[in-house]
Amino acid sequence: MTDDPRRLVPRTDALLAEPPVAAAALRLGRDLVKAAVQAAQQRVRDGELPPDGVVDAVLASLPQRPSSLRPVLNATGVVVHTNLGRAPLSAAAVEAVVAAAGTTDVELDLATGRRGPRGEGALAAVREAVPAAEAALVVNNCAAALALVATALGQGRELVLARGELVEIGDGFRIPDLLVATGARLREVGTTNRVTLDDYRDALHEETGAVLKVHPSNFVVRGFTRAVPVAELAVALAGSGVPLVADIGSGLLRPHPALPDEPDLQTTLTAGADLVLASGDKLLGGPQAGLVLGRADLVKRLRRHPLYRAFRVDKTTLAALEATLRGPQPPVLRMLAADAAGLRARAEALAARLAAEGVDAAAVASGARVGGGGAPEQPLPSAALALPATFAEPLRLGTPPVVGYLADDRTLLDLRSLPPSDDDALAAAVLDVARRCT
Repeated sequence: MTDDPRRLVPRTDALLAEPPVAAAALRLGRDLVKAAVQAAQQRVRDGELPPDGVVDAVLASLPQRPSSLRPVLNATGVVVHTNLGRAPLSAAAVEAVVAAAGTTDVELDLATGRRGPRGEGALAAVREAVPAAEAALVVNNCAAALALVATALGQGRELVLARGELVEIGDGFRIPDLLVATGARLREVGTTNRVTLDDYRDALHEETGAVLKVHPSNFVVRGFTRAVPVAELAVALAGSGVPLVADIGSGLLRPHPALPDEPDLQTTLTAGADLVLASGDKLLGGPQAGLVLGRADLVKRLRRHPLYRAFRVDKTTLAALEATLRGPQPPVLRMLAADAAGLRARAEALAARLAAEGVDAAAVASGARVGGGGAPEQPLPSAALALPATFAEPLRLGTPPVVGYLADDRTLLDLRSLPPSDDDALAAAVLDVARRCT
């Protein structure tokens, strides 16, 4: 029958040959585009789509990129937001990742044509950024760094750790569970709220593999408390042969005026820690990585351990880390340094711009946070764009998604966690929601 809708469905090969569809297949992959073509053809069969609308329907259904990850505007006020990928990379780091994505000399000495040291440029950049470190090692996150240290120094031996530092961090991850899984035995000292130097001294014996200090990061214990700082522990352990390992977590390279109580790599090593562990994608502002810095003999021991091979990072991480350390100030540090008055001026300008378009918008004071377990009690004065509460969900589901938060029956879009270069995109997203929802 001539009116059979199946006869009206354009052929698959003809649709795939259409120039815009063929271009999409080159960019996204033929299988993904073919699936979109077949879905559109079925809509024609079902009478939902006219035959001449198939190409437009295919193109409209395709994602912008083959990855399911979507760029998001972070208006939460949380500078290092774990659910949003933690530290955004600098332009220099992004450029370095793109350059390293192809064939590189990651483990080749071009001068000799022989195998060379892996990631030497990134390791040199780490050492230059933290002069107190004799040597450095990079693994795929801070948990991997801790697991490598516990295995190499504590397997079959005891790791001495204060009870108040047996912490749980995000997604139910518990530090003691990781340490025990490596084959180390834990020697807990002190109480939940108090530990003394004598507690550590009394725990040392011939089976002690290391003394470990873990920064609580995402919580604070107040009141009747006592902790032993790294400097005191280092003096007490001098000459014992027992390494002092400090996991500081957030990856701050040096003291920062906005975060006076946050431990940093340079100061912790100078205070006497033999090894310091930290994350690369938090306050350092780089890619996900675990940094191990400190005594050359201990770092060499870790590098030679068989487990290191399972934890080492790829070429793109090495490239991004080096570019972060050698390049211009990364976004995280610019966000921390943002002036509260400047943030208020941005919020007022955006509010006026949106109000002129009929949007119920206002600039309000807000309180931002570091996030990522860093400086949990350190306030960051900020400013936000206040919108109706009904805007929160459509903003989050828009293109690009805008993630803010609800407070006092308003949607707040905090500007400390959003670079000024994104203000136009933020305003466009809000205007789009206003047009669709009013």
